[in-house]
Amino acid sequence: MKTKISIVREHMAAGRWQEAIRVAARFPQLGAERAAILDAHGAYTNPRFFAQLGRDVETLKRAGQRALVLKYGD
Repeated sequence: MKTKISIVREHMAAGRWQEAIRVAARFPQLGAERAAILDAHGAYTNPRFFAQLGRDVETLKRAGQRALVLKYGD
């Protein structure tokens, strides 16, 4: 049986960061990495909104990737 965390890890290993962040963003407890993961999810789903806020979309995506590695990396 696959767990959601194992699915996130599979996406991370395959370089499918958008999918990994999409799944992880729905976890109820993300801890200290919560803001980075949710911001990255928002950057993938609505990049123009974050650009209007003056946030760099690519930086948000990279921060989300780093947060996933810290939280769920092996």
